[in-house]
Amino acid sequence: MARSLVIKVTAGADGPERCNQAFTVAAAGIASGVPVSLWLTGEAAWYALPGRAKEFELPHATPLEDLLAVVLSGGTVTLCTQCAARRDIGPDDVIPGVRIAGGPTFVEEITAEKAQALVY
Repeated sequence: MARSLVIKVTAGADGPERCNQAFTVAAAGIASGVPVSLWLTGEAAWYALPGRAKEFELPHATPLEDLLAVVLSGGTVTLCTQCAARRDIGPDDVIPGVRIAGGPTFVEEITAEKAQALVY
């Protein structure tokens, strides 16, 4: 079994390079056949909403909406429960395929055998 990647992105427009790096690594993992779970936390929580990734801009970077589409096509995208609640985001608000889950699920994923956790 291949090593899995659990990637937590805590930055959004407030830290565009960190945000883009997380999405880029997640998409590269998917393209390489690695199991990927991308967690949207903090300001990255907004990218669970339709159209928000399209608003993200970073020169010389692959569009965030394209990277998100890659991750959604072959991996798991999770919006942090508390981050969603603080932003009044509910299950009916998110992009199809995005789940909302909390700390226990994150801990389960990062402690799984052969899992590698990365935080951006």
